[in-house]
Amino acid sequence: MGGVGGLVRDAGIGDVAAICQFGEAHIRPHYTPLIGAEAADAQVRLWWNEEQIDAAVNGGLVVVGEDEGRVVGVGQRGRSGADQVIYKLYVDPGRLGCGWGPRLVEAMIRQMPSDADRVCVEHFAANVRAGAFYEREGFTVERVEPSASGHPALDVVWRARPLGTGRA
Repeated sequence: MGGVGGLVRDAGIGDVAAICQFGEAHIRPHYTPLIGAEAADAQVRLWWNEEQIDAAVNGGLVVVGEDEGRVVGVGQRGRSGADQVIYKLYVDPGRLGCGWGPRLVEAMIRQMPSDADRVCVEHFAANVRAGAFYEREGFTVERVEPSASGHPALDVVWRARPLGTGRA
């Protein structure tokens, strides 16, 4: 599918079920080859359930990419200490490489307080594709947190990107 049609917008309460369905459809297949079935199942169970998604949407922390009435991308942000953090950024595999990822990142940045001077992201070390995407988007590695399991694929890579002044 060519360039990006559709729109990226703040998620509303009416999107919660579709976001959960998106997670059910895409997260396990994405993570299973990277981190194993058990850890992939845990990602869906812990972070893509209705309670978690509802709270994040109600907090104004979620954006969706929507095309032809379907959710084709999801981004969720939050905080870690003083840092603004992108915790979720997923695009329907059939829409990868079409520009949805950068649009979701920019939509989340627009939601952030105007005095935020940087944004961070975290991803599993095994998720090399995510690492390459974030590099292209200007995020540089700050640290790697070893996994409690001792499995290097589950290490968490933290990256940051300065936001600069004068942003919208």
